Amino acid sequence: MKIYIETLGCPKNLNDSEAAAGILEKEGHQIVLSPDEADVLMVNTCGFINDAKKESIQRIFEMSEEKNQGASLVVTGCLSQRYGEELYKEMPEVDLFLGVNEYPRLPELLQGLGKDKREKHLSASGQEFVELQERKRLSGSWSATIKISEGCDNQCAYCVIPGIRGGYRSRTREAILAEAKKLAEEGCRELIIIAQDVTTYGLDLYGRLALPELLKDLCRIEKLKWIRLMYCYEDRITDELIQVIKEEEKICHYLDIPLQHISDDILKGMNRRSTSKSIRATLDKLRKEIPDIHIRTTFITGFPGEKKEDFDLLYDFIKEQRFSRLGVFAYSREEGTPAGERKDQVRSDVKERRKDSLMRLQQEISLSLNQEKIGRTFDVLVEEIEEDGSYIGRTIYDAPEIDNGVLFTSGKSLVPGDFVRVLIQDAFDYDLTGVEVEQ
Repeated sequence: MKIYIETLGCPKNLNDSEAAAGILEKEGHQIVLSPDEADVLMVNTCGFINDAKKESIQRIFEMSEEKNQGASLVVTGCLSQRYGEELYKEMPEVDLFLGVNEYPRLPELLQGLGKDKREKHLSASGQEFVELQERKRLSGSWSATIKISEGCDNQCAYCVIPGIRGGYRSRTREAILAEAKKLAEEGCRELIIIAQDVTTYGLDLYGRLALPELLKDLCRIEKLKWIRLMYCYEDRITDELIQVIKEEEKICHYLDIPLQHISDDILKGMNRRSTSKSIRATLDKLRKEIPDIHIRTTFITGFPGEKKEDFDLLYDFIKEQRFSRLGVFAYSREEGTPAGERKDQVRSDVKERRKDSLMRLQQEISLSLNQEKIGRTFDVLVEEIEEDGSYIGRTIYDAPEIDNGVLFTSGKSLVPGDFVRVLIQDAFDYDLTGVEVEQ
């Protein structure tokens, strides 16, 4: 069969889609790049917050209209896992609903499609990390995610992930290293470490926080140039981890640390382990030990019970800290969560107004920080070639899809995946421009 896969949501979903594509190709199916060519259309959905759910549902309906006569529609991922029973009844145009644990069964389940037979398979998560042996890269070969665990034990009051993905299950060090070496041999130069919480890695499997030693092992893989950490929890950023990031040249001086708030009352209501004091101490330590560290974080406005004083604390904190990268979400009330049951919900217009206020502030901060880069040179990973012959890439301080881009010119003929030195000549709110210079 010819199968088209569309992925919505986070890098972890893309990782699952690539695993599904690899499983299907091994069984003789063909992955195609257009829904027009496909016998099967597969949508890997996100079900994390309301906006993501709306986007996923809209795309399912669009795909049902786009599919060829006789083609089948498959819905997988978090939305399917979370609402599969309801969606199965309400969306008869979907032939198969699949949860987040059923990808190995895809070849078998696809055989029964197209025969007026609809199915749903939404089993619960197990107690161990399940290895998906095959993986077909669906994005550029020079940059790849690698999943080091599945699920989450943090039980944040607003979050549905433990209910969708199950409890925290670390992947074995041997399996991670084997996949990383394979990716490097296939041309990967930037390895992006992902999980719901990378800093908890190993606690369930080895009885200790084992991320620092895993990183040291990954740094020994010769062909890797950058190793990037995403989704770190502040309270588990240890002195040992900081020293490894500081000492190992391949580890990007970039950390994604979703802090969510700075008010102790709100952090407590969120069931976060961090406090205002611990957050400030960790940020101070990171910046002291690694002066060029670029910190990406996210915050939530309008969490139940958030008063103006709480928001003012957050606003002043962001103004003071000048984060390199920052995203803001208006709180999404999710059924089945402790926060969703609270009576002191904040009005939607207040949540949105507070979010917009923080994003305007961050826009000013981002422009100022970018302007400080004018006249400096940076290693840039080439990702796209423009029609006019210029290039788009990223610095070591930027993750794909979400952070700054660098638009630059070069006298050479470059290809995606090349690393070059770029002199920054101008700066904008979220992007830089420059010219390639000799190494």
